[in-house]
Amino acid sequence: MDYMKLLCLFLFALFPFLFNTSCSEDENEKENPVKEETVDPPGAPPKTWKEHWGSHQSLLQRMYYNDDVVIYFDEDIDKSITWPNQFMTDVWRYTKKVYGNFGDENRLYVIFHAQQASGGHPAGYIDKHHDYRNVIDNGAGVANAWHDDAYENYGMPVHEVSHIVEGVSKQVRESPAFDIWGDSKWAEIFAYDVFLGIGKTAEAKKLYDKHMNYSDNFPSPGTYWFRDWFYPIYKNHGGSKALNGFFELLAKHFPKVPDAENDNKNLIYSRRMNYGEFVHFWSGAAGTNLKEQATLAFGWPAEWEAQFIQAQKDFPGITY
Repeated sequence: MDYMKLLCLFLFALFPFLFNTSCSEDENEKENPVKEETVDPPGAPPKTWKEHWGSHQSLLQRMYYNDDVVIYFDEDIDKSITWPNQFMTDVWRYTKKVYGNFGDENRLYVIFHAQQASGGHPAGYIDKHHDYRNVIDNGAGVANAWHDDAYENYGMPVHEVSHIVEGVSKQVRESPAFDIWGDSKWAEIFAYDVFLGIGKTAEAKKLYDKHMNYSDNFPSPGTYWFRDWFYPIYKNHGGSKALNGFFELLAKHFPKVPDAENDNKNLIYSRRMNYGEFVHFWSGAAGTNLKEQATLAFGWPAEWEAQFIQAQKDFPGITY
């Protein structure tokens, strides 16, 4: 009996100690939870990416990704910026809807720089110098860049996407029309259509107002590329269907060779086109003879007339 009393007294004295110890351990776990490292699923884009093209040598950090886009920032970008996530997703989804797929992965890799770089450049999934990825590299050239979810920050990335479309759509590399429309004329109508396509109507209106009143000095002074060429085609002859149709016709009819620069994995256009061929192919995309529109927009020298007639002979499969 004395033994049992002693055992009970002992357990009674020990119980609070055990209870307090247990609570202390639970509280400690709550205050200092074990941090588990997030493991990416198979096929996820890399969390970091070391640039290795031209003067670009930054170690990029992945900020966001989904099945459509991957967003990377350099070390100078404010990591709280998130507007590119949805905006670039919308842009790339719409681009693929209009122009088709861009490689097996079919993602767009979007890089943002602050003061380290100024200007942008693209690369397509058949370009090995950017690791066979669709890439747009955007550099503001100033500190504290890219904060605003606004039209002023949309222009550069959408412009660079336009170059991916002209440079690698339909699994063929190069831009046969680049010598004719230069760096930005195609990009203007592309961006206008994209803004409309993703519901950015106010931004589309801003772009429209700007370029309807903007002239260039090529192919001759006082040329209104947007007002007198691209917008009439877009408005009157099929919108985005006509824009895509031009690249479909190029891929089907314009001369191509194996792309030796990229290990012959795909094809590359063998040359640039002349103005007569340019108008012929756009006429096919629009479904109507655009010679009269071209004359209004650019003039029509005798050389172009000869080129146009020859293009109709060389590419009889393009009809209108």
